[in-house]
Amino acid sequence: MKTLKTIASFFSIVFVFAIAALAQTSLPKLDGGSVDVQAQKGKVVILAVGASWLPLSGKQAEYTNMLVKRYAGKNVAVYFVLTDSATKAKNFSSLEKINIFVAENKLVIPILRDSDGAATIKKFNIDQLPSFVIIGTDGKQVGDPFGGIDPKYDVTVPISRAVDKLL
Repeated sequence: MKTLKTIASFFSIVFVFAIAALAQTSLPKLDGGSVDVQAQKGKVVILAVGASWLPLSGKQAEYTNMLVKRYAGKNVAVYFVLTDSATKAKNFSSLEKINIFVAENKLVIPILRDSDGAATIKKFNIDQLPSFVIIGTDGKQVGDPFGGIDPKYDVTVPISRAVDKLL
């Protein structure tokens, strides 16, 4: 009976830590500090989730810059989340390479680092990179991620429609 209680206690602790890990949405910024992307009550948050080495990341950065301009001065926060910036990431990129990517693509928004290279992907049910995720003013994800980038299709159009509905 004592063994059963010990096993039950162990699994309870594991379960609590698993729930806490899934709930965590605080991501470190490239330049220090961190941002909790779901704790910005009253703001719509757009996450551009990608990796600096992806062939279409430049196009994603272009779309991200378009969204930043469109929503400047409005109650919208835009972040670029790099899944290759953590040492645990499958395709780790050095800080130097990431800074080159940021500079070449003229990203002037906060760049966030995924804690293990896949936490954001799991948290927001992203099935392909690059993707965009919208978080509503209540801190909850709105709809499915806008996954993949087709250079012939301006993904900012459906993203803007979704964001405009929330403002």
